[in-house]
Amino acid sequence: MAALFGARLRRLRLSAGLTQSELGLRANTHSTRINQIERTTGAKPTLELARALDEAVGAEELLIELWPYVYRETFPGWARAFMERSERAVTIRQFAASVVPGLLQTEDYARAVLSVGRTLKSREQLEERLASRLRRQKLLRRPDAAELWVVLDEAVLRRPIGGPVVMRKQLARLLEASDDPRITLQILPFSSGGHGGVEGSLTVLSVPDGSHCAYSESADYGRLIDEPEEVKSFAATYDQVRALSLPPAMSLDMIRSVMEGTHGADRLPSRPERRRLAQEQLQQQGGWRLRRGRRQHPRPRPRP
Repeated sequence: MAALFGARLRRLRLSAGLTQSELGLRANTHSTRINQIERTTGAKPTLELARALDEAVGAEELLIELWPYVYRETFPGWARAFMERSERAVTIRQFAASVVPGLLQTEDYARAVLSVGRTLKSREQLEERLASRLRRQKLLRRPDAAELWVVLDEAVLRRPIGGPVVMRKQLARLLEASDDPRITLQILPFSSGGHGGVEGSLTVLSVPDGSHCAYSESADYGRLIDEPEEVKSFAATYDQVRALSLPPAMSLDMIRSVMEGTHGADRLPSRPERRRLAQEQLQQQGGWRLRRGRRQHPRPRPRP
């Protein structure tokens, strides 16, 4: 299918009277990239590039329709559907139970995670998945990037995927990401006990038309949910785990202390304080718009 995509692109380019360099300029890429796609010698095109090429050669969405089949063996269908929705999202709310979400992974961490997938079939497929994951991170650098709110289970910080060096760099990447005002990180500590997200990771997406969808994922299977009541249930579960989590400032302190090897139980707030903070977070507009790094204190009650 990749070869068919390349052949169709070449035919359409020639019919439009364009050189590879001219097409590259129109699609905001390099002529070498056009050559790779036409000859099937490089990484497969992203959906964003497929759209740009389709418009540049006047393919009337032919290339866009072919694109999912090009990637049919690189990612399972349920993963592709989620990635396509993510590209259009204005708000992304995630709870990660086992690993750092793909949008925030370093290259070495992503390679280590993707290397152990049960749907992985070859070394070539690993490289394609890695390249695609890293390209998707451009979503966070767009001027209209979605607001990203991520809750990480403490297990994500504790599990040294790829080894100590890789993990340290990954934790540093999380701290760096938190500098972006559109990205908020919280940690759900072990001391929270049972919660609605114990069954696995979940994501709630909001798209420009005001609609929402949810996505649940395990090690080798994912499910995209559009049914409103079910989406509402997933959103409520997300709000619960977010409310049980440490506030953003404390969460960053935990990430930093784990990275530096100084984390200890005495750094966590007491359970009564945690409950108070959780109640305050739930009172925020929409259940999830807590101001970054600002701890709220209850108003003093009037004396009788």
